[in-house]
Amino acid sequence: EEEAIGLLDKVLEDEDVFLLEECELGTPTSPGSGSPFLVAVKVEAGKGLEMRKLVLSGFLASEEIYINQLEALLLPMKPLKATATTSQPVLTIQQIETIFYKIQDIYEIHKEFYDNLCPKVQQWDSQVTMGHLFQKLASQLGVYKAFVDNYKVALETAEKCSQSNNQFQKISEELKVKGPKDSKDSHTSVTMEALLYKPIDRVTRSTLVLHDLLKHTPVDHPDYPLLQDALRISQNFLSSINEDIDPRRTAVTTPKGETRQLVKDGFLVEVSESSRKLRHVFLFTDVLLCAKLKKTSAGKHQQYDCKWYIPLADLVFPSPEESEASPQVHPFPDHELEDMKMKISALKSEIQKEKANKGQSRAIERLKKKMFENEFLLLLNSPTIPFRIHNRNGKSYLFLLSSDYERSEWREAIQKLQKKDLQAFVLSSVELQVLTGSCFKLRTVHNIPVTSNKDDDESPGLYGFLHVIVHSAKGFKQSANLYCTLEVDSFGYFVSKAKTRVFRDTAEPKWDEEFEIELEGSQSLRILCYEKCYDKTKVNKDNNEIVDKIMGKGQIQLDPQTVETKNWHTDVIEMNGIKVEFSMKFTSRDMSLKRTPSKKQTGVFGVKISVVTKRERSKVPYIVRQCVEEVEKRGIEEVGIYRISGVATDIQALKAVFDANNKDILLMLSDMDINAIAGTLKLYFRELPEPLLTDRLYPAFMEGIALSDPAAKENCMMHLLRSLPDPNLITFLFLLEHLKRVAEKEPINKMSLHNLATVFGPTLLRPSEVESKAHVTSAADIWSHDVMAQVQVLLYYLQHPPISFAELKRNTLYFSTDV
Repeated sequence: EEEAIGLLDKVLEDEDVFLLEECELGTPTSPGSGSPFLVAVKVEAGKGLEMRKLVLSGFLASEEIYINQLEALLLPMKPLKATATTSQPVLTIQQIETIFYKIQDIYEIHKEFYDNLCPKVQQWDSQVTMGHLFQKLASQLGVYKAFVDNYKVALETAEKCSQSNNQFQKISEELKVKGPKDSKDSHTSVTMEALLYKPIDRVTRSTLVLHDLLKHTPVDHPDYPLLQDALRISQNFLSSINEDIDPRRTAVTTPKGETRQLVKDGFLVEVSESSRKLRHVFLFTDVLLCAKLKKTSAGKHQQYDCKWYIPLADLVFPSPEESEASPQVHPFPDHELEDMKMKISALKSEIQKEKANKGQSRAIERLKKKMFENEFLLLLNSPTIPFRIHNRNGKSYLFLLSSDYERSEWREAIQKLQKKDLQAFVLSSVELQVLTGSCFKLRTVHNIPVTSNKDDDESPGLYGFLHVIVHSAKGFKQSANLYCTLEVDSFGYFVSKAKTRVFRDTAEPKWDEEFEIELEGSQSLRILCYEKCYDKTKVNKDNNEIVDKIMGKGQIQLDPQTVETKNWHTDVIEMNGIKVEFSMKFTSRDMSLKRTPSKKQTGVFGVKISVVTKRERSKVPYIVRQCVEEVEKRGIEEVGIYRISGVATDIQALKAVFDANNKDILLMLSDMDINAIAGTLKLYFRELPEPLLTDRLYPAFMEGIALSDPAAKENCMMHLLRSLPDPNLITFLFLLEHLKRVAEKEPINKMSLHNLATVFGPTLLRPSEVESKAHVTSAADIWSHDVMAQVQVLLYYLQHPPISFAELKRNTLYFSTDV
């Protein structure tokens, strides 16, 4: 405990530290016992108790510091009040009441809280309850609301009084804060401005502590509902004040003598000298600064290096047609990005396995490092949406983003600041140094957005499939051509995953389109509503440019409790006066990996392939031949064919028509969107009661693809094909030739053999439920390891010279048929 408090004391000297990660609050562990803080979700009573004590000890230490800070702030108040009524007042009563408004009340609330909590932590055991203390603290947040409402006036008054009164200036520049009981420092000097900010910081801090306490409190503990209630009150309070106050402290002053504040910061990919560089971009009140983190030797304070800056008075956004041709950046091939994602997923499950088996921490660190490297590459190479910025005095800059939502957030934040009366300026080298120096302290985004930067106990997000129906939208002022796109965070950053059709010339679009979106550690869903631009002059040379106008955008958290139900959950996102109605439901990856055994003998979906071909007297099922023919007729040049999901309602309609063997099939196929036809073909293979390459042979395919000797692999892989039942083999070879023809058009449709193998591999190989039970460890595990192998199997056959049924059968004589 003392070690925990000591650590906190040391770190709390830095005003920007909110919460120490629990894992840093280490207590000595016996060699080889493994860290006691890798707490399972179902909190083991002992460890949970220990964790709660550690969190509370740390919080108490910081609470003591906070009370000392409030005391230091109150210290000059009494003498100032005493002089206010004399002939030579330093401040008037009115000024004193404004500057020190509510400080006394806040001090008393926290002193009482501290005095009650301290003995409980000192006599800590499983019977101790303290939820009521936090609940009471949260119920007194009204005092903070009053403080926050007055905060700006208090600061301005203090500043004016400092300028007009030397005596007060001296007092406010050096307030003495008492050090904690056990610390060597008896006092530290802090400015009044810094101390007045502390209460705002404190609410955030208490909210984070409540999060941590809840994480380690069993649900049936009497404290749990009380802490939950306190957290709800605190979070509501925080979101209400975040609108009113900008909690970033000021950096340096602007040319007009106003304080320059940090408004927004984050990581963006910049194209510089034809290569991609990850930058940390800072938007201040009157300047945009692009920086990179300097490499520093261990133990040294990290610093930013300024690459360039533009005063907002000189910053313009070139329209696509004005912008010069973009510097040539070779887009990263899709299949390489897919490879990276596969690698990351595989590394993630290896890390989980190591942890589960209490593996060596060095091995885990090595895997984590490898995972970070892959995630960093993915983050750097996947963005394609251009965000151009131009300095009136010359230079243009290009960022690439993966999310149009983020691009518009940056653009809106800059435009909002540009509405003020801004002046152009040039920073002296000292000013630039001070400003860049302040970036490290002021930044709000501390880590590169990759999942390996997440802590073990942060929510891992959702893995599986989110079904979203975008119903309709209301609230447009006039008719327009409207569509929506959906973005989710995947591998730590946001990407666009789906797009509705354009609803023409309406103020009340009704799309009613359903999408299936694969989630990879996702925590949020964003919806953007656009007006389609049909003006040819605006369409730029750059393929990835989005010239359509964003009418509104909004996002919701994907809360596992709400989303993970069998039923649809309907919701409305409000954006900019527009309301978009949508429904969603989620299927976790373990559920989506199941093939459900079929009892039915009619129709074609979910029926054994041998039954269907026998009934139709065909070698390849009619549904496969028709869908393939239609895709080859008019979809072979469609960008992302087989990768982009068709509208789910269209796919269900086609499924019903094929199942009923309706005579209108051909007519319906010729009218249907090609992505829906491609989706129907994938669904047919996905719903087969056993995979096309069969359950029986699945383990052998997995072993065959892992062979290193090319000749042995060739022998084995061909022998496995021979071992398939005839309908399965003929259908597989038919599909193989079709996919090769699709890949021939890769320059146009962007679908390489690798992309197609990624889409179809699991669909054709993934074992059915009965089979897969034997090897299941965790959904994510079987997903990443097996999927990689399934993709490799299909890729092997796709890259193989043409394979004919007759050839294969002729060679049967030379091989045993046992697998």
